[in-house]
Amino acid sequence: MGHRSLQCLGCMTFTLTSMLTHTTTAMNPLEHQIHYPLGDVLPPEGGAITVAPGVKWIRMGLPFALDHINLWLLRDRQPDVHGTLVEGWTVVDCCIDSPSTRAQWEQVFASSLEGLPILRVIVTHMHPDHIGLAHWLCERWNVTLWISATDYQVARVAVYDRNGFGGEAGADFYTLHGMQDGEFLQHVRGRASYFPTLVPALPPRFRRLMDGDLLEIGGRVWQCISGYGHAPEHIALYCAELSALISGDMVLPRISTNVSVHASEPESNPLRLFLTSLLRYLVLPEETLALPSHGKPFQGLHERIRQLQSHHQDRLNEILVAAKQGSLSAFDVLPIMFKRKLDAHQMTFAMGEALAHLHWLWFEGRLQRIWDANGVHRFQLAQGSTKGSREGAVQIAE
Repeated sequence: MGHRSLQCLGCMTFTLTSMLTHTTTAMNPLEHQIHYPLGDVLPPEGGAITVAPGVKWIRMGLPFALDHINLWLLRDRQPDVHGTLVEGWTVVDCCIDSPSTRAQWEQVFASSLEGLPILRVIVTHMHPDHIGLAHWLCERWNVTLWISATDYQVARVAVYDRNGFGGEAGADFYTLHGMQDGEFLQHVRGRASYFPTLVPALPPRFRRLMDGDLLEIGGRVWQCISGYGHAPEHIALYCAELSALISGDMVLPRISTNVSVHASEPESNPLRLFLTSLLRYLVLPEETLALPSHGKPFQGLHERIRQLQSHHQDRLNEILVAAKQGSLSAFDVLPIMFKRKLDAHQMTFAMGEALAHLHWLWFEGRLQRIWDANGVHRFQLAQGSTKGSREGAVQIAE
């Protein structure tokens, strides 16, 4: 099988098999400000490509508008029960549980493990596309799940408590924030089984990951960096030797990470948590190779963070301008933030994100929350405040 190499910054070589796929999706304007060292190359279905020494990239399909997830294989060695070092691989993230994804994993086992076993499974956070197959992988290879304690416990609620997400509580939450679309609310009521459909079980035990932990993986040190706002306690992994960051969902190259208020924590301020978390990645070198969960590996981490800060700053200021015309519910904010038509699945994320921006302004004292005659939460400019004017525009500091 033929090979070709792409040089990145004159120091890192990406070795690619000839059986690769390519994407032809047009880049948006912001993407031109970052760099994709692999160009349009994607891993083949059921295969993997090497993106850094000891790091392989897997890409699996998802049945959503966001149609894929990136998973990672890290060359590793771990002691067995007798203390003998065993060569193998650490898996980072798992995909949802479905016959298709299990079949793709079987292809990966046959084509990309070089005859070596899986030694452990790391999950960046508890969302279904990341943790869905953790139970199957851990059982199949008799290995341990490594994850933050918060995300493991929240995932347990989502899997084993059938009222954990969605259902009547979810529908009531969206109604409280202005949603009146009966078809959408019925969709939400039916989502009580959504999470366990994609994540039918969890490993019964786990090993805790915490911010600042240093993991030795294949003789290299990977540092755990916690992040908040997207998931309860997201863990990214940074290797200084490789100048590589497995960023999970915290920093994505093409789309902005969903940041939502949920029914289970209805008065949270996740956008503040997310924006504060982003600052932690600015201490990493600008040339860091970011390995995101969606999109392609990229360089230009600092620039991408600036883009995300600007994106949220613009949305906050658009809401302030709209609030000068009258009070707003989260439902009222949807056309301000989202210019495209949303399906029911996307609407759940959009409502949560609209509310996250309203809550940022509420916690900052820019808006105050009121209840209208229908019992809907609405947000209006704080009395005596001129912060909705141009002079009071939101500025998100880097």
